[in-house]
Amino acid sequence: MTGLLDDPLIAILRGIAPEQVLGVAEILIDAGFKVIEVPLNSPAALRSIEALAARFGQAVLIGAGTVLSVAQADAAIVAGARLLLSPNRDIAVIQRTVSAGVLSMPGVATCSEAFEALAAGAHALKLFPADVLGTPTLKAWRAVLPAGTPMFCVGGMDAGNVGAFKRAGASGIGLGSSLYQPHLPRTELAARALALRRAWAEG
Repeated sequence: MTGLLDDPLIAILRGIAPEQVLGVAEILIDAGFKVIEVPLNSPAALRSIEALAARFGQAVLIGAGTVLSVAQADAAIVAGARLLLSPNRDIAVIQRTVSAGVLSMPGVATCSEAFEALAAGAHALKLFPADVLGTPTLKAWRAVLPAGTPMFCVGGMDAGNVGAFKRAGASGIGLGSSLYQPHLPRTELAARALALRRAWAEG
């Protein structure tokens, strides 16, 4: 647990449509997920965020992902997002997010980016793409970054590798296509959700 988020697992609903988002969220919440991200490059993403915030905003941390500009950050916050995630380290986006009282998790791929993001006020770091950076990178960063820095691994995370990243020092993980894909049957989504939670817990 990070002390910042309600759950170490982030459900990333890339490609979800507004008319599907509440049903999908219900399945994930039933499986124990408490952090749900809608990437902004999904269809009508702000509408999905608004719907999630209205229905589940008191019980679930609703995030906006792939936030690439201050304008996008502002729009996501107005829609109800309380966590903003990016694939990159953009100082202006971090500062706007923090000034709005919203959790900031920028993407970093080098140690320099990690320190710069923290200096700008980021609450947590998103190691991206984690499967390319690998567990040795995570271990090395743990040795030099401030103790207790929340570090989430995103990109290529699945039931086969989440345990290794947890043991290497990951605070949590973001689960994309290994968890959710558009038009995935509800029974399969539920099964994946439980399997991935089990893999993390047993890691």
